[in-house]
Amino acid sequence: MPSSCYQYLTPSTYRKNRILLGLVTSCALSAVTPQIAQAASTKTADDMEEIIVTGSYTTNDRLDSATGLGLSLQETPQSVSVMTFQRIEDQNLNSLTDIVMNAVGVSAKEYDSSRFGFSARGFAIQNYQLDGVPLAWSPGGDSGETQVDTALYERIEIVRGATGLLTGAGDPSASINLVRKQASSREFKGSIAVDAGSWDTYGITADVSTPLNKDGSIRGRVVAKYRDGDSFRDWGSNEKTVLYGVLEADVTDHFLIRAGASYQDNNPKGSTWGGLPTWHSDGTRTDWDRTKTIAPDWSFWASKTENYFASLIYDFAGGWQAKLNLNRNETSADLKLLYLYGTPDIDTGLGLGASPYRAKTSSKQNSIDFQLTGTVNLFGRSHELVFGGLHSKQHSEALTFAATDIAPIGNFNTWDGSYPEPTFAATGAVDGDYDTTQTGFYAATRLNVSDALKLVVGGRLSEWQQKGQLYGTVRDYGDSGVFIPYAGALYTLAENHTVYASYTEIFEPQNSRDRNGDFLPPLTGKSYEVGLKSTFLDDALHTTATLFLIEQDNLAQPDTGYLIPGTIFEASRAAQGTKSKGFELEVVGEILPGLNMSMGYTQFKAEDANGDAVNTSHPRKIFKLFSTYTLPGELDRLTVGGGINWEGSNYTNATNPLTAAPDRLEQEGYILANLMARFEVNEQISLQANVENLFDKTYYSQIGFYSQLAYGEPRSFSVKAQYKF
Repeated sequence: MPSSCYQYLTPSTYRKNRILLGLVTSCALSAVTPQIAQAASTKTADDMEEIIVTGSYTTNDRLDSATGLGLSLQETPQSVSVMTFQRIEDQNLNSLTDIVMNAVGVSAKEYDSSRFGFSARGFAIQNYQLDGVPLAWSPGGDSGETQVDTALYERIEIVRGATGLLTGAGDPSASINLVRKQASSREFKGSIAVDAGSWDTYGITADVSTPLNKDGSIRGRVVAKYRDGDSFRDWGSNEKTVLYGVLEADVTDHFLIRAGASYQDNNPKGSTWGGLPTWHSDGTRTDWDRTKTIAPDWSFWASKTENYFASLIYDFAGGWQAKLNLNRNETSADLKLLYLYGTPDIDTGLGLGASPYRAKTSSKQNSIDFQLTGTVNLFGRSHELVFGGLHSKQHSEALTFAATDIAPIGNFNTWDGSYPEPTFAATGAVDGDYDTTQTGFYAATRLNVSDALKLVVGGRLSEWQQKGQLYGTVRDYGDSGVFIPYAGALYTLAENHTVYASYTEIFEPQNSRDRNGDFLPPLTGKSYEVGLKSTFLDDALHTTATLFLIEQDNLAQPDTGYLIPGTIFEASRAAQGTKSKGFELEVVGEILPGLNMSMGYTQFKAEDANGDAVNTSHPRKIFKLFSTYTLPGELDRLTVGGGINWEGSNYTNATNPLTAAPDRLEQEGYILANLMARFEVNEQISLQANVENLFDKTYYSQIGFYSQLAYGEPRSFSVKAQYKF
């Protein structure tokens, strides 16, 4: 595999903590207090940072992921979708990839068995937040980032479009904000669930909240999850351990301290690197069984994520609040893989080459974030303000271990995973060692011009730098003093109908230089949005209709005939005009008593300055629907549900290796159907069953990543028993 693909890798050493898992599980099992764990709760006596769990698919919480102003969905002049805790439970969504596959306006495509790429509106999603604070993750989720478990989070917010005001550098696609569970309960309560499913998968999850002193001013919460199972691919499996703990203390009525840590260990076997061959040696297309894999039985892609955080929140008189967040995130990966390349003979299965890979990588990020929010009275009206700053530094390292004694592949048609493991060097070579720093200061305000008209304006001053080396190439570039504006307007047509418009930006430094030897200006992403947000049925149902236009300028293109001074490398020029335009529709909430629904449709067109389509491996048209219905009367203990995910066609342009003719790798549009049912045995015990890909649709989950392919997951089943106390 080309070395440029290695940037998506990032490893770990395997570690488990079964002792803590056992303690938490025992604690949950010993619970006898018959309380339901989905009530609304407050964190301090004066409603500091109130979290409302609605038990539905909508939320009225104040969101910080777009502006930092703590606005509701209806008050935010951008498209925002929320995957609530109830929705995650109903669909049995276990990972961030599961979330993206089912959320409105975003899509996920597989790189290999441990990595997925996310996209929105024609651009890759690179921006992530934890409780509203930006988090640096490596591209492609090479340290298990795209497999982050949902057990840690109360909800997941997705803000589409450019999000540079709060996230700084990235693409004008979307930002995903992971909102952690908090220790807000002043009573002992929790839940424990056991589940089992297809391919010998089983798991156990415990979630316990408790006060730690008599008046509940000190509280704790622990979440633990263990899951193990095989894959639909031959000899593939994954073992996962997740641990999370958080403490909260009301130091005074106005001062809250929160601190915690999380840990996730992914330990897969039979991991793939890349995909299956697309062509036979005679130029014809391959047609593999969905269980077929390129992985040998000794391959693995283990990853580990550790996060440590602390927050200090102080309420001043007059409605002002100050928040200080400290965060340390550590990711690592330990991997031993095999990449297969070439075109096998259709009859003999011969013709593939092997490229083994052994690596250990790590990344450590420290960040500090400060935010001050409050209101001021001007011209007889109250206006909200936010001021904030962030500084983060990330150090990344990669060691690779040379391979010898590489055996021939032989007949791939009879591949059984018993390919001999090569000899890897005992000492690794440094292939990556670099630092990435980002600093930003921002401010925004919501001006209440009239009862009907609100204006949201703000800006961020950003700096981003990267220094070091990666795979033999010096990396020393970045930008400072970059100003990112934010502007939005909302006008209330009626009590429950608001039209909005917004202009947002984001930037991304690039390592290309022009004919004078100067680095090109950063890529700039500009988002224009207009839309209508409405609520119905006493705020139980939310709808959004959006038109958007995204422009990305300064994309590096070859400057033919010119070299970078003092080098043999071709110079680049900054090209303008990559555009994406389209519309989105979203309906979410309770449309009838007991009937919850989330439905969304997205359609866009994304082209570069030459009119050529970009990011075509992700669909241009997406429709997602999921609903549940709790039966009335004597059958009200039974909830049934289901939905469909439809994607339009997507493709990658490639070249047939035999004929050298253009050959488009295409996945036609397809539908995946899902079902669920849950029966409440009593107030404490529930039983749930889910079916994914009900009609067992065969489809590609990857097309064209290095001209290879992978199949999506066949029909699967899962059952879960949960006890709440």
